Amino acid sequence: MPAAFVGHGNPMNALERNRYTESWRAFAAALPPPRAVLVVSAHWYVNATAVTAMAAPRTIHDFFGFPDELFAVQYPAPGSPELAAEVADLARPTWVGLDHDSWGIDHGAWSVLVHAFPAADVPVVQLAVNATQPPEYHLELGARLEPLRRRGVLVLASGNVVHNLRALDPRQGDGGTDWARRFDEAVGEVMASDPASVVRLVDHPDFGLAAPTPDHFLPLLYLAGLAGAAGRPAEVLVSGYSYGSLSMTSFTLDMVLAARPDGKEQPGVPDLPSAPADGINL
Repeated sequence: MPAAFVGHGNPMNALERNRYTESWRAFAAALPPPRAVLVVSAHWYVNATAVTAMAAPRTIHDFFGFPDELFAVQYPAPGSPELAAEVADLARPTWVGLDHDSWGIDHGAWSVLVHAFPAADVPVVQLAVNATQPPEYHLELGARLEPLRRRGVLVLASGNVVHNLRALDPRQGDGGTDWARRFDEAVGEVMASDPASVVRLVDHPDFGLAAPTPDHFLPLLYLAGLAGAAGRPAEVLVSGYSYGSLSMTSFTLDMVLAARPDGKEQPGVPDLPSAPADGINL
């Protein structure tokens, strides 16, 4: 099963059709049917390593200041206690807590999944990002999840390579600042050559601006760990910027486009205009 890191950006992407959301749809459409999805979301950033283990996870609206229609979104996908147990087993000797009732499916997950799997018929499990651990921990944990891919599980990390809300500038539209572009491009070069070395970019001169808090950057390391375990590079699914200081870059691993009846590859992501929304989760 392929794997991916998605730059999810603004929660309003859940309601919009733009070139980013179309890329998520195209990615999912080209997949073999997944047994389940394991999401590593920037928005479950807690002081522990935990995995959702409930049979029916709730939809979490973990933001404020957005239209009522966004709060009305429900993503009633089933959970998978069986997959949660597999994740805990693969992570050994790292302890993984089984969360039966506190979390669910947050917007870092469902804002993407409503486009990728709109029927909400694929089981979803979330793996927390442990805020107490260094980048190397997340890279190594990602590599340990590699057997899940052979069991039909889609590992989907969700964050943003560049995520600096204090530097947002609506005048930038879909442009990126110089420092955002420099860091985003540096990440792209590493993911295309030696993904397992992406942890070294915490020493990049623009890292402090690109990731003033590490929550949105760390999910990338799970895909990097999987790519390192596979011995193969990641590829860019879609790239771009929003309001200067958000990178929308997404990466895939082992993605093969489905063939058309005439034997040719399906076309790539449609060239739709970017549509950054006017609200941001502050």
